Amino acid sequence: MTNKAVIHTDKAPAAIGTYSQAVKVNNTVYLSGQIPLIPDTMELIEGDISVQIRQVFDNLSEVCAASGGDLSNIVKLNIFLTDLSNFAVVNQVMGEYFQQPYPARAAIGVSELPKGAQVEMDGILVI
Repeated sequence: MTNKAVIHTDKAPAAIGTYSQAVKVNNTVYLSGQIPLIPDTMELIEGDISVQIRQVFDNLSEVCAASGGDLSNIVKLNIFLTDLSNFAVVNQVMGEYFQQPYPARAAIGVSELPKGAQVEMDGILVI
């Protein structure tokens, strides 16, 4: 029998739809997509794409912590960008948050994201 738990923290943005921030099944945590919302205000952070990327990593970090892990436990990261020319910025900022071995990753260009965000990320971590 699996051990399934819904993960929630007030230190990350609340869900803006019919989903949980994360779901933990045994030692695997499935992180829902995070956009660059400020948890206290639920508004998009102001600033360039690097500021938005940092906010997303900060939000993911808080959900990871609430699940008993941290960013280093992420084994798969999906990055959605409205402008793939920001790919180099993603790599630069990601290097501030992750060390080798890096997680498996995909970067996907999309036409639009919720609330007009330029970046969204989701992932899977194993604790």
